[in-house]
Amino acid sequence: MGMEEVFAVGDRVRLVELPPYVKTAEPMPMLRPASILTLGEEGVILGQQPGNYWVVRLERGAFLLEAKYLKRV
Repeated sequence: MGMEEVFAVGDRVRLVELPPYVKTAEPMPMLRPASILTLGEEGVILGQQPGNYWVVRLERGAFLLEAKYLKRV
């Protein structure tokens, strides 16, 4: 893979790979199995966290996802 994409708040993104697990982006984050997400699911970037993690609003909530799992729509 080349360089990971840089996103901006409000960008629409697609989940191109499922991580082994996902972390919710809530005041009290929880680890959830990746099976709650769907490959190809689309969402919106809400913000950035350290370590190239992005807060993404998807159908089942907001999650922290690494840029390598996302592609701009």
